[in-house]
Amino acid sequence: MIVNLLARALLLAVWLLHFLPLSVQAVLGRGFGRLLYVLGGTRRRVAQRNVALCLPELGPAAQQALVREHFEWLGRSLLERSMLWYASAERLKRLIHVEGDVHLAERSQRSVMWLVPHFLAVDVAGTAVQLFQTKDGCNIYTAQSNPVLDKALREGRYRFSKAAMFTRQQSALPMVRAIKRGMPFFNPADMDFGLRDAAFVPFFGHPAATLLAPSKLARSLDMIVQPVVADILPGGQGWRVRFLPPWTDWPTDDPVADAARMNRFVEEQIRLNPAQYLWVHRRFKTRPEGAPPLYD
Repeated sequence: MIVNLLARALLLAVWLLHFLPLSVQAVLGRGFGRLLYVLGGTRRRVAQRNVALCLPELGPAAQQALVREHFEWLGRSLLERSMLWYASAERLKRLIHVEGDVHLAERSQRSVMWLVPHFLAVDVAGTAVQLFQTKDGCNIYTAQSNPVLDKALREGRYRFSKAAMFTRQQSALPMVRAIKRGMPFFNPADMDFGLRDAAFVPFFGHPAATLLAPSKLARSLDMIVQPVVADILPGGQGWRVRFLPPWTDWPTDDPVADAARMNRFVEEQIRLNPAQYLWVHRRFKTRPEGAPPLYD
């Protein structure tokens, strides 16, 4: 009961934030991120380890500066969920700047998989596919342990469409049926979910447990795969969501090679905007047999 009351109080604070101009939220978010950097020792160390592993060419001082900047963007992304969950569609359309072919799923006779790396504005991409094109999609997410927060997350993420949301804890069959009915699939697949239907493939030169399911699903259902990348813009400018050209050579008949190709694509995008990737995620949590852990 107390936990649910605290969750509702948190959501009230988030709701109140959406009345502020985005430029003010940006200042508050950067400050919040600096506080998280100081207080969030575990996540700070995870980010530091990830950046050291993936971007060794920067050197220790530049890596530390990148992690500090990352936390400022992280703070912004957390507070700006107030806008995504509660602001009007008209306001969000002014703030979300869409580039590329956002209407591919509407035109395509084949189902579309939006392949979306975990940059900090990944939820903005989810809002963009609702506001700027008309075809309802489906999504997969990790259910939250608190029912109040889980309900708010589901309602906030897909309040502008009749999207179907499936949890990672449930069977994949309902999601497959939705895709077969023509629903585009919003797929943020670049995280470590263990070795179930995954393989170790390189990510910045290190073995990373990477899902094979995106390749297998796209091949079995004859899907078009369109990468989508979202960025937070400076100050009160909003966000940018890039709908990139669909891949013409993916998937192949080799899901392991496809997973490696997916990781190379994510690497390329990270190098364009390194501070906004989700470095606080334990990307190398799952280790090959006999390999030592990389995180304390």
